[in-house]
Amino acid sequence: MIITTNPATGEELARYEFHTPAEVDATLAAAVAAQRRWAAEPVERRTALLRRIAGVLRANRDRYARLITEEMGKPIVEAEGEIDKCALTLDYYAENAPRFLADEPVATSAFESAIVWDPLGVVLAIMPWNYPFWQLVRFLAPTLAAGNGAVLKHANNVPGCALAIREMMREADAPEGLLGVLFVDNTEVAGIIADDRIAAVTLTGSTAVGSIVAAQAGRALKPQVLELGGSDPFIVLADADIEAAAKTAVKARFSNTGQSCISAKRFIVVEAVAEAFAEAFRRHMAYLVVGNPMDRQTTIGAMARENLRDTLHAQVEASVAAGACLVAGGRPVPGRGFFYEPTLLDGVAPEMVAFCEETFGPAAAIVRARDTEDAIRLANQTEFGLGAALWTGDLFAAKRLVRRIEAGAVFVNALVASDPRIPFGGIKKSGYGRELGALGMRAFLNAKTIWIGTAEPATSPRKPLD
Repeated sequence: MIITTNPATGEELARYEFHTPAEVDATLAAAVAAQRRWAAEPVERRTALLRRIAGVLRANRDRYARLITEEMGKPIVEAEGEIDKCALTLDYYAENAPRFLADEPVATSAFESAIVWDPLGVVLAIMPWNYPFWQLVRFLAPTLAAGNGAVLKHANNVPGCALAIREMMREADAPEGLLGVLFVDNTEVAGIIADDRIAAVTLTGSTAVGSIVAAQAGRALKPQVLELGGSDPFIVLADADIEAAAKTAVKARFSNTGQSCISAKRFIVVEAVAEAFAEAFRRHMAYLVVGNPMDRQTTIGAMARENLRDTLHAQVEASVAAGACLVAGGRPVPGRGFFYEPTLLDGVAPEMVAFCEETFGPAAAIVRARDTEDAIRLANQTEFGLGAALWTGDLFAAKRLVRRIEAGAVFVNALVASDPRIPFGGIKKSGYGRELGALGMRAFLNAKTIWIGTAEPATSPRKPLD
């Protein structure tokens, strides 16, 4: 049984029964049947569904946002923004899918040759709790437009969001079964991955879980896209606009209460401006408001689960014990709910937990670098490689430096964020494969080569094979 808890109060929200093996089987069968019919639909019919889903999201924005906040503690204003971003992404793929799916002629010695894009089938989507609508929609929009189907195994602390997503599909008049929803224990996922009706797997989650899912999908020889953990560097060079960098840094770290893979986590600052940056960061932190996530003034909500808060607190304490300076915060908030004070550590070094592990919550680590070369070295001194930010006043130098930063995306003088127009994903232990953009659509397509030779007259003698 799944029991959900409101992280802002600690009170039980609802209970859900796990699906039986027969129900799982029926869901997979329905998804396969629906996908086969869906793949035969013209792309114009498929993109029309995306537009209808976007309309349903906008019509139910307030209700869906409240559900997100109730189940995982996100501040309500950010939850509304999540729904808005989902709708915009659906619009984007509705507009661009025909172009992304168009045949690509290739000049060869054939009469005609080309690459054509075929859907793979039904994709299993294993999704996390931190962006319960967005993480699914950013996969679902290109997947449906491409002619695939999907089965969603959502995180077990956001089942209400999973059911709302299924409702969203029905309200948009999607073919029944095209998106299946499963409530299963995590131990049952391996069997679903191995099922012949699943063609591919996408996962957003921790590096540890990603390794397990990759092995399971690998044994079944099924394609995967893995978007995993991150410990993103936010590099501030000596010629950066310190005030702008610090203001953006606070947003980059504390959005979604710091519970995001793509959050900036290690603030690597050249020593010449480290004091100024630390002071500006602390000053902008002071504007953060911890409180009821349903209050529109709140900017730091509850952490999603008590054990996540306990883990973060242990990481902060271990870093301080190893020599980091606790500038602000550093304690759980007393009272009901799973709240943690916005925390700033300074003087963090590579051997400390706050540097070498992913901190998934409202805690920032300032790392002091000798110079630009040292900053780049420290940025790359991690097992992760999801995103990175570089702040400098020299854009010519920035164009050279971004090539040396080991990450799936590097943003210069800007907040790192996912955008439907550009690919999103990581390297190293942050995973592989890409979501969003044209690459995100093609992740679950068969790039089929078509070669058409000239027809020989029936009377022509057959040539022996070489």
